[in-house]
Amino acid sequence: MGAGRFGGGARPVSARRQAVAAATGVPTDGVAPPTELPPHRISLNPDNPRSSLGDLTDLAGSLQTHGQKQAITVMNRDAYIKANPERETDLEPDTTHVVIDGSSRLAAARDAGLTTIKVMVSDDQGGNSEELLESALVANIHRQDLSELDEARALQRLLAIHGSQTALAKRLHRSQGWVSQRLALLGLTPELQARIGEEPIDLLRAVGSKPPEQQETVLAGLKQERARKEAEKQERKRGKQTQAATPATQEAEQTDGYYGVIDDGGSAVPPTPSPRQGAAEDQTRTGEGSPTLPVQSPAADTTAGGGEPQLKRFPYDDGASAAIYLIHKMPPAEFDKMLDRLIKHRDSRAVSAG
Repeated sequence: MGAGRFGGGARPVSARRQAVAAATGVPTDGVAPPTELPPHRISLNPDNPRSSLGDLTDLAGSLQTHGQKQAITVMNRDAYIKANPERETDLEPDTTHVVIDGSSRLAAARDAGLTTIKVMVSDDQGGNSEELLESALVANIHRQDLSELDEARALQRLLAIHGSQTALAKRLHRSQGWVSQRLALLGLTPELQARIGEEPIDLLRAVGSKPPEQQETVLAGLKQERARKEAEKQERKRGKQTQAATPATQEAEQTDGYYGVIDDGGSAVPPTPSPRQGAAEDQTRTGEGSPTLPVQSPAADTTAGGGEPQLKRFPYDDGASAAIYLIHKMPPAEFDKMLDRLIKHRDSRAVSAG
């Protein structure tokens, strides 16, 4: 089997490769395709879909530190020239292979000073220039390794091969709408294309099909509409949060009323009065050995006839209400003491029950 995408066996050697072997001293006759090659022996692809390789500093550093995780796909130089003869003069000199998928990794490996790079030799990437172009473009598109504008340009070149957006979408296993939206970037004015990365990409795709003189206005309208919907969404969210908090607030407010603690004798023991209340209450004390109970706060409920304050019985039979009342009314230090005592009491009951 030839050295195809999965082939690892020996393959016939062309006259060109024999000449390369004679010049380099590297045997080629009956030898399986290499799995590693020196980066300088691999030519960059003249049809690389990237308009620019960009800053490769991070990628080069990663290759040095972590090594290469995925092999690049290459073709033998003679196989590439046979399929794409008009590109022979565009290939780098003194190279034996051409990269089909992995131009950035190849360039980064050179920058990193690597002596070899992992490769997968696959001469079945295409039998003509269109198939070679498609192999390079499809690999980059599926890996989402292109900028938005480079992706659109790559799709435009593939569209010329497949003839229709529907056929291209089928080839890429995407929807026709997916293809159309990305191609729309090519219809943007140069000014808006320059703002790709600054403006929302989905909105730019939406205005790409509009007449050039309308695109700025349509984009501004779409951004305003999005901002309005986002504001409404946040307002609804705040409304839901307010509604969720209201029942708890009302429950807490209900506990703010005065609970007269009814003792065994039936008398109510109100809470400790404020200093102002205490001053007034001192005047009501009798000359007997113990003072009378403090008077009810003016804010307390009264009877319909405006008589004595109506005391709320402490909710002994409603633990939740009692807890809420104590949380709001009891000083933190005293609350902690009470909580410790209650926990110990619960634990002792559990031991007794066990």
